[in-house]
Amino acid sequence: MRVYLAGPDVFLPDPLARAAALKQICARHGLIGISPLDPLDGGDLPHWQTLPEAFRIARRNEAHINSCAALIANLTPFRGPSADAGTVFELGFMRALGRPVCGWTNTAAPFIARTRTFCATPAGTHDAEGMLLEDFPGLADNLMIDAAIAASGGTLVIRDLPRAEAWQDLAAFETCVAELGRRR
Repeated sequence: MRVYLAGPDVFLPDPLARAAALKQICARHGLIGISPLDPLDGGDLPHWQTLPEAFRIARRNEAHINSCAALIANLTPFRGPSADAGTVFELGFMRALGRPVCGWTNTAAPFIARTRTFCATPAGTHDAEGMLLEDFPGLADNLMIDAAIAASGGTLVIRDLPRAEAWQDLAAFETCVAELGRRR
């Protein structure tokens, strides 16, 4: 089973080593991990050559997602209170294809608590701009993310690690991989 490995891991200091570590865990469970950094089999399509690099990357990632049977997303909050926006797009893309999506995060603080901290709004139902805060007890992130994982039959694994360890520890990821490995 080919599994797309979504997440902001591509922004880590050594993204190739991280991709190799994720793929190694997948292989131990009989899965083939596909990283956003992987070249496409046969290379980019010729008509992509005229696109700006950012658009070529997006097309390549969509092609990778289309080639996979499932997706595992690193939903550890990235540059704010929520998961990486690109990762969330990829998760939704796979969900729209009707395939299983799993997620993992090394941050257990509820989404509402993270949002209040980020917006410097310690209490109340609205932020400083008067916008309603999303407050659904028990959700790890925006309701669409948690709901997409649940609707696909996927697993959401939440661990509580100190921020200094959140980008190194892969135990939650391996739990998702093991779950998908049992399904194949």
